Amino acid sequence: MNRWPTKPLGEICDVVAGGTPSRGRPEFFKGKIPWVKIGDMLQGTVSETEETISQLGLENSAAKLLPAGTILISIFATIGRTAVLGVEAATNQAIAGVTPKDTRQLTPPFLRLFLDCSVAELTTRARGGAQLNINGKILKSLLIPIPSLAEQERIVKLLDEADALRKLRAQADRRTAEFIPALFHKMFGAASRWSKPLGEIVTFGNGATPSKGNEEFWSGNIPWISPKDMKVDEIFDGEDHVSQAALEQTNLHLIPKDTVLIVVRGMILAHTVPIRLCRVPVTINQDMKALLPKDGIMPEFLHCALQAQHAHILNQVTTAAHGTKKLDSDKLKAVMIPVPPLPLQKEFAERVKEIRALETAQARSRARLDALFASLLDRAFKGEL
Repeated sequence: MNRWPTKPLGEICDVVAGGTPSRGRPEFFKGKIPWVKIGDMLQGTVSETEETISQLGLENSAAKLLPAGTILISIFATIGRTAVLGVEAATNQAIAGVTPKDTRQLTPPFLRLFLDCSVAELTTRARGGAQLNINGKILKSLLIPIPSLAEQERIVKLLDEADALRKLRAQADRRTAEFIPALFHKMFGAASRWSKPLGEIVTFGNGATPSKGNEEFWSGNIPWISPKDMKVDEIFDGEDHVSQAALEQTNLHLIPKDTVLIVVRGMILAHTVPIRLCRVPVTINQDMKALLPKDGIMPEFLHCALQAQHAHILNQVTTAAHGTKKLDSDKLKAVMIPVPPLPLQKEFAERVKEIRALETAQARSRARLDALFASLLDRAFKGEL
């Protein structure tokens, strides 16, 4: 049992929800006030944002100007992500700002750690179907323990030291992730004499979405890959699965293993073009393309070659009339890819295999550190540290 007194969060903190100015009023978005969305919170501290709003937009929406130092927490879709405002800013309706009313009673660093520890409880209490959300009442009702300021400082210092180990691990992981592109450029960056248009070295495959109203189509075990699954370099499974009936009765096609998958439509293309390699037979949705290598090019090599061209491919992205980002097939087919002799491709693939093994070992280490930190966080707010 917690040995500290507790109080509802709303009693000891100001909780302010955000808002979104009307998209039909362009002048609302022609200002200098940073306007925070969940995507701006990824780095933990928000110093700049993708979008800004005007004073007029602020006055004509539910958004409020929050001071630097405010703790932000996502309350829609992605529940419980936290960040600290590094500048004065407003937020959209998916984010709430939380500020201690009296820092002599509750410090902001301790408050943020408490919110990080509350993700599971908030998710359990969230409402909604496909898009979970919590309201201000739920957030304010959280019971936060209030130890002495000295104890809060001790806990924050201890957890910061544990978190520093996680950050060092993440830094090492990022450096390892740079090995493969660097190796590719070293071996083939100047090999223009081998270059061919992508359209000549692969066969393009399309995706589709079977009717959601037909349960039979969604009762199988064949992975149906959509952009939300494109988060790891090698695809072995997806969140959704279709049946053999879906293959037989719709225009959905089975994509063979060792095919490169690429997202060609969606707002993620505003900043990233996901390019992955499927290691099992899959199906894909209509926002993606399958690139099946022809004879003379190894799938692993093609995968890395396309990733090495990411910046160029991203520059080919355009905006459709309705605002969605898209990558036209003709532009994708025109991307030049070096196709060196197979012995060189195999040498490259073997070295990539070694790097992947290192990444796997690092992932296990990262998981252990994450589990340790989660355990320390839980024990901290039970008064057990």
